[in-house]
Amino acid sequence: MTFLLCEAEMRLKDNALIKLNKLIKWTDIKEKMGDLGRSGYGPEAYDPLSMLKALILQAWHNLSDRGLEEALKVRMDFMVMTGFTDVPDETTICRFRNLLIKRGLMDELLLSINEQIEGHGLKVKASQGAIIDATLIASAARPKQEITMKEYGKEEEVEYQMEGNSLSKDEDARWLKKGKKSHFGYKGFAVVDQEDGYIKNIHVTPANKSEVKEFAEILPKVKVKGRFYADKGYASKENKELLRSHGIKNGIMEKAKVNKPLTAMQKRFNKLISQVRYKVERCFGTLKRKFRFDRASYLSTTKVHAQMVFKAIAHNLLKAINMVMKLPQNPLIV
Repeated sequence: MTFLLCEAEMRLKDNALIKLNKLIKWTDIKEKMGDLGRSGYGPEAYDPLSMLKALILQAWHNLSDRGLEEALKVRMDFMVMTGFTDVPDETTICRFRNLLIKRGLMDELLLSINEQIEGHGLKVKASQGAIIDATLIASAARPKQEITMKEYGKEEEVEYQMEGNSLSKDEDARWLKKGKKSHFGYKGFAVVDQEDGYIKNIHVTPANKSEVKEFAEILPKVKVKGRFYADKGYASKENKELLRSHGIKNGIMEKAKVNKPLTAMQKRFNKLISQVRYKVERCFGTLKRKFRFDRASYLSTTKVHAQMVFKAIAHNLLKAINMVMKLPQNPLIV
């Protein structure tokens, strides 16, 4: 570390990012990333761990690649956390993020950060309950206005009359009609710890995908042995049987059927679940208000998934550092 960075670290000792940098054992994260090869280091052979920290800062502060490049040049806390004095340009930043996506490392990075938080005792281990829900994420691209739209049902894909034309520049994004509003983009699924509200898993699909059908895709990725909570949008006989086959207690809210209203017992069951499910709604509130993730910054399902993972990492690290700051002597970041 240069004299400039040492001096900056001393001056910024109470800065949240500096405390965060001390909380995580970044060398363990680097090992999980593996050997990315020369292409992972950019034209100036940048340290991949420093590049990863930069991408976390990007998600935390909602910066474009160009905005991140500028922030790395002028913000002392960014310099100290990443260790950069020679700053990578926006093209190098973009290429490195795409490399992580290509190598399939995004979910592993979220898991590694969560393991670090668990190791500090700031997060309950995986054997407890979890909550699942989804939120709508607007596409970074606008849909083409000249296409004629025909809508079906409340939550079905909007079909277009078109010849050799795509919905927009974002070929993965789809329409969803919910209530009286139509949304163009994606669904971002999050699995959240019942106890602490940390994000455990991320799953992204085009907006028109059915939540009840995606449940089977998400469940095998979730490490939970307690109860799995979900709203009535996930209610089906198949999903309840799936939980049972995995040895997980059913926490899916009951859904009334035609000519078959909910019983008093089912209503009480739903009320108990709703008292737990607020934690996932609070999580989405933080992602959208604090980290401004109501609209994607990139095109394609894989890139939106990567962006949501980085937002989830930022969310979890924010929760962790807030918990540390409440400790009497802050032993974890001294």
